[in-house]
Amino acid sequence: MKYISVNEYAKKWNIPDRTARNYCSTGKIKGAFLTGKTWNIPEDASLPAKGKEKKFSNNPLLNHLKEQKDMKLTGGIYHRTQIDLTYNSNRIEGSRLTHEQTRFIFETNTVGIADENINVDDIIETNNHFRCIDLIIEKATSKLTESFIKELHYLLKSGTSDSRKEWFKTGDYKKLPNEVGGNATCPPKEVAAKMKALLVQYNSIEQKTLEDIIAFHQQFELIHPFQDGNGRVGRLIMFKECLANNVVPFIIAEDLKLFYYRGLREWTKAKEYLIDTCLTAQDKYKAILKYFEIEFE
Repeated sequence: MKYISVNEYAKKWNIPDRTARNYCSTGKIKGAFLTGKTWNIPEDASLPAKGKEKKFSNNPLLNHLKEQKDMKLTGGIYHRTQIDLTYNSNRIEGSRLTHEQTRFIFETNTVGIADENINVDDIIETNNHFRCIDLIIEKATSKLTESFIKELHYLLKSGTSDSRKEWFKTGDYKKLPNEVGGNATCPPKEVAAKMKALLVQYNSIEQKTLEDIIAFHQQFELIHPFQDGNGRVGRLIMFKECLANNVVPFIIAEDLKLFYYRGLREWTKAKEYLIDTCLTAQDKYKAILKYFEIEFE
């Protein structure tokens, strides 16, 4: 099979390069694949049929993520988001898997780790986190509910050593008191009521802003509704809600961990700490979107 470039394909069919590239990224050209930033198009590829297609959403990024997920496309924004979001969110919570090991698990569905001891839970939760990201893409435009949040927790913790403990409630609110960073969290008996009230207040906001989404996250982490996995579930929710409200999402990288924790801790005194940290992370994700030539506001 011979392959041609986007420019050659565009000239062949007398269309703009941008249109040809869009056909590739949305899966309209069968057999096209990325090598780095370069699309390789089968020489005999035909021009996609014209006609209006119903979009998954009014968010260009979400459409790209959905299309590339369904295509199982490698090398695009979906592929990059899966690896970066999973690696960094797990790493913040103590996972020892490297970025390359995370990438290997996603790309090959195998472990491929030798001469070192790796916690089995790190591997299971990495694979589970990939499934969680798929879920938030599929349900990004749906209203945020308790059942959806519990579903995320169930996916994340299924098959782990925690899930085999009788007192650990996978996919349900905590039964035992816990703390985070030495600070008290919401007592188990109050969690259900607190979560209901938080969601009622949040869902009453018609068009959520970045600050609304961050504020929800801070309150969620303060309640700490699950026995474990609250940070990862909370960050997944933020990513979903950004997609739902046409806000450029962001990934809290490991190097922002201490600033992120300070922001959560100091929210009532200085919201700017957490907001600025999230804006820094957002700028990094915007740079990735520019690389993949995905439009954003």
